[in-house]
Amino acid sequence: MPLFQNATFFISAHHLRDLPPASGIEVAFAGRSNAGKSSALNTLANHNRLAYVSKQPGRTQLINFFTLGNDRHLVDLPGYGYAKVPEAMRAHWQSILARYLSERTSLGGLVLVMDSRHPLTPLDRQMLDWFCPSGKPVHVLLTKSDKLSRNEATLTLNKVHKELKATWGNCSVQLFSSLKKQGVEEAEKVIGLWLFGKDQIPNTVT
Repeated sequence: MPLFQNATFFISAHHLRDLPPASGIEVAFAGRSNAGKSSALNTLANHNRLAYVSKQPGRTQLINFFTLGNDRHLVDLPGYGYAKVPEAMRAHWQSILARYLSERTSLGGLVLVMDSRHPLTPLDRQMLDWFCPSGKPVHVLLTKSDKLSRNEATLTLNKVHKELKATWGNCSVQLFSSLKKQGVEEAEKVIGLWLFGKDQIPNTVT
C-alpha cells in the first residue's frame, strides 16, 4: 500500500496566521505553476482528487494541509510564476512562501517539483535560496519525465544533480512521472524518512 494512501484534507490557509500550530512534522510540496505538483501529490497518495489538478496554471492559491495521522502532514503550497495572476496576489504568495519556508519550525523538508523539460528556472533557484539556509533537506522531483527519451532524462538528471550539489548542498533529485507512475517508490523512501524517521518508517518503504 502506498505510504500516503490514507492522506486526507485537513485545512487550508490564506495567511500565515491561519496555519495550524507548528507541531509534529510536515513536508511541503512547492513548484512552478503547471510543473505537475498537484499531480505528483495525487500520485504519491494514490488518490485522483486529493490535490486539485487543473490544466489552467495558478489554481492552487492556498496553503493546503493533508493529514497522515500522528501529527504528520503533507503541505501543498501555491504554485509560483504564473504570469496572468494579478500582481497583488503574486506578491502576496511570494511573501507567504518566503516566510513559510524560512520560519516554519515543523517543516521537515521540501519537495521541489520541476518540469523535467525546463528544470531550475530562476524561480526554482529563488525557492532553493529561500529554503536551503535552514539546513533542512530538499528533494527535487523532475516531473513529466515520460516526455523525455531515456538519454535525455539521464542527461537532465545528471545535470540538475551536479548543480544542486555544487550550489545548494543538501539536495537530492530523481525522475518522476505521474502519468506512468514512475519514481513513486523512490520518492516515498525519501519523504517517508523525513516524516517518520528510520526507526518508525512503515514497512511499505523499507
